[in-house]
Amino acid sequence: MPAITPSRQHGRVDLPALRKRAKHLLKALRLGQAEPERAQLLSLGRPGPAYQLADSQWLVAREAGFSSWPKLKAHADALDFAARHPGFAHADEAQVQHWRCGNDIEHSLRTAGLRGAFHMLVDPLAMGPVPALEAPAYHRVRCAYIQQAFGLGEAAVQQRQAQEYAALARIDGDSEVVLWCEADAYDQLFLVRLLAGLPALPKRLELIETARVPGVERFIGIGQLAPDVLAWLWPQRRPLGEGALALAREVWAAYTAADPGRWAQLARVQHLPLPLLGPALARQLQELPGVQDGLGLTERLTLRVLAQRGECPAGKVFGQLMLRDDPLPYLGDLMFHALIRPLIDGPQPLLIEGQAEYWGQRPLQLTRLGEQVLAGQAYWLDHQAPLRWVGGVRLASGEGHWAVEADGTLHWR
Repeated sequence: MPAITPSRQHGRVDLPALRKRAKHLLKALRLGQAEPERAQLLSLGRPGPAYQLADSQWLVAREAGFSSWPKLKAHADALDFAARHPGFAHADEAQVQHWRCGNDIEHSLRTAGLRGAFHMLVDPLAMGPVPALEAPAYHRVRCAYIQQAFGLGEAAVQQRQAQEYAALARIDGDSEVVLWCEADAYDQLFLVRLLAGLPALPKRLELIETARVPGVERFIGIGQLAPDVLAWLWPQRRPLGEGALALAREVWAAYTAADPGRWAQLARVQHLPLPLLGPALARQLQELPGVQDGLGLTERLTLRVLAQRGECPAGKVFGQLMLRDDPLPYLGDLMFHALIRPLIDGPQPLLIEGQAEYWGQRPLQLTRLGEQVLAGQAYWLDHQAPLRWVGGVRLASGEGHWAVEADGTLHWR
């Protein structure tokens, strides 16, 4: 049965199309033309051939990511209701500040009928140095990294950072704030940074966060969702209190520290105020050098894709990481490009990059050293690897550094 690609990508459920698919599948089952689907039904004690529409509807629901047709229909009805009833919005929603780690949902929020002010904090805290410094020095470090990593102009970066953090500083006890997040490290670190920067609890502080959306095959982020799905998420927001602020301050101090020990401890704990935080911290911890190869997890997964596929365009490697290989993907395409540059440009590179105008079309292949590092026969930081940071942890070739096992255990090398 063909994959139900549209709804599995943006979350909108086309119920009439799914009903039509179920009818076509029922006909195929009765004609003996849908063997894989028949085998599924056989495993449930439905050998046929007298199949009913309920059988094919169950198969279609499973294909769409639901456990049953009634659950699929209930979800579709909820989305439809949210889209057709603009009264879902709070009476004073116009006073709300919507905060997000990028501008990927601003247009969709407007389309869905939300009218409050939209603010961003797009500093990619999952990359580059995030040291424990006072504000002026910290901002200089972050601006310098963003300029270098993404090839941006100094004035533009400094202006954007100044505007975003100035807006953050204006949040006070009378503010009404709603935060939009998903489960990955990019979003969860944005959440921690914002909450840790609040001097006091605002009058209204609410969080919309999710790790999955029913019907979406590979949920990566709320930016991929249709406006009516954002409308469906809106009533699911929940209030945050002083416990969330205290937790955020503790996590921020741990993430910016030169010693990741406390960070590793926090990554193993279920945090009730912010339940998606622990897994994101654990995933980000894996960006420290692995004890066997010296690679962060994203670097290792990149080399592994190329070892499996051979020479491959960078954009296809990125697509495989996002859609299949990364357990909790957090990178945008430009972030991925910036992350792999040191593997290409270092004095002893792990990757060779071919020619093409757009970076995503440039073919990548492993060097001999890349093959050895991936196999654990060489250690990346022993081969003049460029300086790298993960949070507040500095990783320099030829110097003692922290390394991590797959289970999160830390070692000093």
